Amino acid sequence: MKACEGQIGRVFMIRLEDGDVVPECIEHFAEENGVFVGHAILVGGIGAGDVVVGPRRSEEMPPTPMLLPVDGAHEVLGVGVLAPGEDGKPTLHIHAALGRAGQTMTGCLRYGVTTWLVGEVILYEILGADMVRITDERSGFELLETGINH
Repeated sequence: MKACEGQIGRVFMIRLEDGDVVPECIEHFAEENGVFVGHAILVGGIGAGDVVVGPRRSEEMPPTPMLLPVDGAHEVLGVGVLAPGEDGKPTLHIHAALGRAGQTMTGCLRYGVTTWLVGEVILYEILGADMVRITDERSGFELLETGINH
């Protein structure tokens, strides 16, 4: 386990509009507002895109992601961790549950999904947390690392 301590800084209430791309629009907002480490909560609607629903084969490294398309408007509830990538820009790792007509799909939104009508985000800035996302050679994932001055 790797951990560090931080304190809550600013709190932003963000309304995403129809067609906004998640996670990119939240990352762009964070960069414009100088938020590099944070926690995001998303509620609203998703209309299109692809969701990573797991690795194709668990033992394969790096894993090949299984993608499921979003086929029409879905309700969404998501939570994510924002931290700077190796390029210093804020990168959001966000997972969400998407539901429609009694069916639920849960996964990572890293390939991008578009907002359907509206999305609401609460973005909590975390100050003093020395975290950065470093690409793991084995998995290819950008994993949180501590104690790296950026």
